[in-house]
Amino acid sequence: MIHLEFTLPWPPSVNHYWRNFRGRMVIGARGRAYRKAAIDAIGDQAVPVEGIGGPLKVELLAHPPDRRRRDLDNLQKALLDSIVAAGVIEDDSNIDDLRVVRGPVFPGGKVAVVIRPYTSEINFTTRRGSEP
Repeated sequence: MIHLEFTLPWPPSVNHYWRNFRGRMVIGARGRAYRKAAIDAIGDQAVPVEGIGGPLKVELLAHPPDRRRRDLDNLQKALLDSIVAAGVIEDDSNIDDLRVVRGPVFPGGKVAVVIRPYTSEINFTTRRGSEP
């Protein structure tokens, strides 16, 4: 059974990840620098780069660099794209369960990542007469 745990640097927010270049949205300088740093961190921790397929469960424990207000949903894009670019998982579309938890402040920031196979733990039900 696959179970990976590793730590990545604090990613740029989605607001700083993309840039408009000649009418197209491209990954900006901060995004490219982060991708390189994340790939280096994955290599330094000897994380297997086997291109794991899905379905996957990914848990992120986000340790922000300071006490400023931050939206946790802004850090997922750069981080998950970098995990794919490093070859750890095939595609982030294979993630069926994504959880993000805010941890305590860590100077410089970091994100602990856990990747494992997805197994349905939630039984969603709808009330009679309502749409899913």
